[in-house]
Amino acid sequence: MKKVLITGITGFAGSYLAQHLLLTKKYNISGTYLFGKSLSNVEYAEGKLNLIKADLSEEKNVLDIIQDVSPSIIFHLAALTSPADSFKNPTTAITNNISLQVNLLEAVRKHNLSNTKILIVSSADIYGRVAKNNLPIDEETPLIPTSPYSVSKIAQDFLGLTYFLTYKLKIIRVRPFNHIGPRQSPNFVVSAFAKQIAEIEKGIRRPVLKVGNLQAKRDFTDVRDMVNAYILAVEKGEDGEVYNIGSGISYKISDILNKLISMSSSKIKIEKDETLFRPSDNPDLVCNAGKFISLTGWKPQVPIETTLKETLDYWRNII
Repeated sequence: MKKVLITGITGFAGSYLAQHLLLTKKYNISGTYLFGKSLSNVEYAEGKLNLIKADLSEEKNVLDIIQDVSPSIIFHLAALTSPADSFKNPTTAITNNISLQVNLLEAVRKHNLSNTKILIVSSADIYGRVAKNNLPIDEETPLIPTSPYSVSKIAQDFLGLTYFLTYKLKIIRVRPFNHIGPRQSPNFVVSAFAKQIAEIEKGIRRPVLKVGNLQAKRDFTDVRDMVNAYILAVEKGEDGEVYNIGSGISYKISDILNKLISMSSSKIKIEKDETLFRPSDNPDLVCNAGKFISLTGWKPQVPIETTLKETLDYWRNII
């Protein structure tokens, strides 16, 4: 069986990626995590994963992991992932995301794993403030970052390209648009709404839902469809290339909120919270995934209503 390493395996996308790979029964899967509380996301694995607790900002840790696992495929998902939080701690967001990836790529290079496939997960957030005439967004759309997080993701993206061009590492880059589903942190908008609704239903929160910018539009894909795309990118993607991944449909945040509220019998009042507004926000992000779809035949399978209902039920079950 092929050896796979997933950095950030207990995170939102990482836990689903590992679950998907386990079902194929084709991979020996190792993965890194940082915080013990995140292990609940991989309880389904029942000892079938090689879980490695490690701080990837420490170069020696990464060198040792790459030597011990000697993976034939690496999915690099470990990162600080919140654009909103990056405004609060910009230095941490930028230095963390860059240093983790440099340590990983240097470890692969130093151990001469020239045949290892590496998936670098960038972000659609790097496109930033996109002009209407540039929608939907393809891979040639100018990068106009509007958060420290998006700057860190540009760096990760271009570091991947640099190590491909300079050292011929087998690197494929993806720029995923928003992905949502159960297990996502309430630091993200859909999960934040769902958690608040579940708390209101249980009577532990006043029937007031706090919101930020409801006018922004985002392209949402179910996390299970997204990790399937990551696997296809490794299987069929061309080394050195970059691919946008998204549904091709953008929804107003207000429409997402209304869909979630309609799934509850509680009477809920909406209240703006200034602390939830970002210093700078992108008005509309919608994906043109034509390049990736032509290559792989991928398309989302899970309807957004299903994802929203399952996310709400996830919070109902754990609150």
